[in-house]
Amino acid sequence: MKKAGYIFCGLAVVTMMASAQDKKVQKADTKFTNYAYASAIQSYEQLVKDGYTEEEVYKNLGNANYLNANYEEASSWYGKLFSLKGADINPEYMYRYAQTLKSLENYKESDTWMNKFKSARENDQRALVFDENRDYLEQIEERSGRYELKNIGLNSKVSDFAPSFHEVGLVFSTARDSGLLSKNIHKWNNGSFLNLYKASQDDQGNFTNVDKLSKRLNKKTHESSTVFTKDGQTMYFTRNNSDEGKFERDDEGVSRLKIYRARLIEGEWNDIEELPFNGDSYSVAHPTLNKGETKLYFASDMPGTKGQSDIYVIDINKDGTFGTPKNLGERINTEARETFPFVTQSDKLYFSSDGHPGLGGLDVFATDLNNEKGEIYNVGRPLNGEEDDFSYIIDEETGKGFFASNRKGGKGNDDIYSFVERTPLDFACHTAITGIVKDQKTNALLTDVSVMVYDKDNKVVSSSSTDANGAFQMEGTCAEGSYKVVATKTYYEEGNKTFMTVKAEDATGIEIVLAQVDPSSPIGTDLAKYLNIEPIYFDFDKYFIREDARISINKVMAYLNEYPSVNVQVRSHTDSRADDAYNMRLSTNRAKATAEYLIAAGIPSNRISYEGYGETELTNGCSNDIPCSKEKHQLNRRSEFIVVE
Repeated sequence: MKKAGYIFCGLAVVTMMASAQDKKVQKADTKFTNYAYASAIQSYEQLVKDGYTEEEVYKNLGNANYLNANYEEASSWYGKLFSLKGADINPEYMYRYAQTLKSLENYKESDTWMNKFKSARENDQRALVFDENRDYLEQIEERSGRYELKNIGLNSKVSDFAPSFHEVGLVFSTARDSGLLSKNIHKWNNGSFLNLYKASQDDQGNFTNVDKLSKRLNKKTHESSTVFTKDGQTMYFTRNNSDEGKFERDDEGVSRLKIYRARLIEGEWNDIEELPFNGDSYSVAHPTLNKGETKLYFASDMPGTKGQSDIYVIDINKDGTFGTPKNLGERINTEARETFPFVTQSDKLYFSSDGHPGLGGLDVFATDLNNEKGEIYNVGRPLNGEEDDFSYIIDEETGKGFFASNRKGGKGNDDIYSFVERTPLDFACHTAITGIVKDQKTNALLTDVSVMVYDKDNKVVSSSSTDANGAFQMEGTCAEGSYKVVATKTYYEEGNKTFMTVKAEDATGIEIVLAQVDPSSPIGTDLAKYLNIEPIYFDFDKYFIREDARISINKVMAYLNEYPSVNVQVRSHTDSRADDAYNMRLSTNRAKATAEYLIAAGIPSNRISYEGYGETELTNGCSNDIPCSKEKHQLNRRSEFIVVE
């Protein structure tokens, strides 16, 4: 991401004492402290060629290249820095070195330096997140392959980035056509100043009519990162601190970033105003709106920021005034860079970061703003890579969107890419539920055991069965509360265990013990439940045996043939509709039809009895005059097979 003023600096600049170095070193230091990194790099490199191997030279060369997204060069200079004997090195350099190694796809060495960083700063959020996600590469791989990318036609040979949806096309920031005069070249990266352009998109997705926006918006400063209200009448955008279009600098000589608001009046952008929460001593940039346009999200290094830049939100009042900026907290923000936020219609936040575990440089991450404990997801390859990937936007309905990257193979320093998200990211929070089922008497591990997880409302959360090793594994929800695991197997009594979900932690090591029963005499047992088969259901006001019920009845018949001493009573039921007397007759007919089916299949009639219970034993609260769905009424129209001797 090679653009001036859009990287929030975190390390204090290191200068060298003039008394210890010659004028060449002093001149290079001056360039560095004035953020003229491109020129400083040239000066420092010449010093190295002349034989200088001082610690500060390597630090500043590493930082200057890092802040210009020259990660390969930065990695080389950081490596030389760490090879110096007795160097007094801030742990932050360890982190930056680890990041640059990722950009070289040297993940093993990067992890080694992250471990050193963790030892030096064990309470750093980046270290904690790394420690909790040692398998981050596997996690990223699981979410990879969901995007199809395309380098779009509007890119130039310079920097093009920060796309935003506008009418039937895009508005974006670019360094093209800013002039070649020295006053239009920024010392940070020797690049032209940034302006806002718009482009229309035709039915085939091609971009046409690429035009510069109004001079009222584009001044002799950087302009970038726009967002428009749905009616197209208001826009928010980023610009350097300026006075009548000219740079305004703070006491350190830096022109900070600010967010401005403009209104479309008679086809022209007017009423351009600086927002009240900007500041001259810190930057505020990259605005985005929520669906209701009641909240503005942005990046800033204002007081209270955790890292080099954090994501904030502020309320937009009905009268157009603003509330107080609120930091989104350490779940999202780290001690590094969190920047370029984008909020979807369903309150999913996408942002770029080099603080969360990624592939190198800035990666795009996502989280659900409605879930305060939701995970932070790296969106995976190919959208993320070893370089900077940022300014992501998406239309959730179509799955189409855009982002920018300085990856190899592009047309310029930064290119805008279009994408189609083929498989949406799963934002639902899942927990793992694992355990084993054993025989109570022999301790043998039991296979083919049906395992169900129920929540406190007795609703099924997940289901599975044990494998050849007697183990089960399921996904649960992250909702905190009590859950029950129920295990059932033929010829065994039902077994269960309860557990609590706290802070979305996995439930592992659950052990359920089942007691075997005498299969020849389970008196009072409903064979439908005992054999773990689907219930015998009937259509409304009917008593014929449905085709789907025959499978279950045949399993009951197989059991009765295996155990000829077992006798059963068929007990049938109705729902609450119709009067009680009618339902009693209907249930008796259902019981008789079920019994006759078994007898016709060869089960002796003296082993089968039947009885109707009408609506006297409902399985739920769907009694008389209680409104219930068809599905709930269906649960009451059933036959049971009760072992009587």
